[in-house]
Amino acid sequence: MGRRLRVLDVGLGQGTQALRLARAGHEVTGLESDPAMLDAVREALSAEPAGIRERVRLIEGDGRDTGAHFLPGAFDVVLCHGVLMYVPEPDPMLAALARVLAPGGLLSLLVRNADALALRPGLQGDWDGALAAFDSPAYTNRIGLSVRADRREELTTTLTAIGAPLHTWYGVRVFTDLAPDDSGVPDDWDRLLEAEDRAGRTDPYRAVAALLHLCGVRGGA
Repeated sequence: MGRRLRVLDVGLGQGTQALRLARAGHEVTGLESDPAMLDAVREALSAEPAGIRERVRLIEGDGRDTGAHFLPGAFDVVLCHGVLMYVPEPDPMLAALARVLAPGGLLSLLVRNADALALRPGLQGDWDGALAAFDSPAYTNRIGLSVRADRREELTTTLTAIGAPLHTWYGVRVFTDLAPDDSGVPDDWDRLLEAEDRAGRTDPYRAVAALLHLCGVRGGA
């Protein structure tokens, strides 16, 4: 990137992205609605050198309420990864996130892919689940919560409407969606990553990935 960026990480979870970006020299603000998650990030942050701690600000709040915390155009990058599936209606949150992007800023979204929602249950032999997934974006995730998926076409329309049109997109977890969470790092990790990276950038494979990574760019640069 070549310069210090102002980054907003919405729903920062355990802070993995925020800490990595702070270590790379960027100014990171984490916005998280779960107090327990914030405590976990504070604990992880406390083990970092002072210079990194100074580059991270943590705020308890909801991504739909950015106007209560930040001025318009306050950030060069806004990350919203693994959050929209917990939001019943994504458009208000996306509009709030675009509002705090500076001209030319990047809005990075990681969402569950509704256009491929039948693949996981189908490959597991859950035919009722696969058939239901053709008709509804709602699903139950791996930790048992009722959540929802998004369609790329609909998000593309929304991103255009809020002034941060889609610039590029990738598929995530094309080959590895069924891997158990506790499977550990395989011996052929490098080749796995190479195959996933290639598939995530290549049609038609990226379109059936479990997750989609969409990058919108704020107009007016």
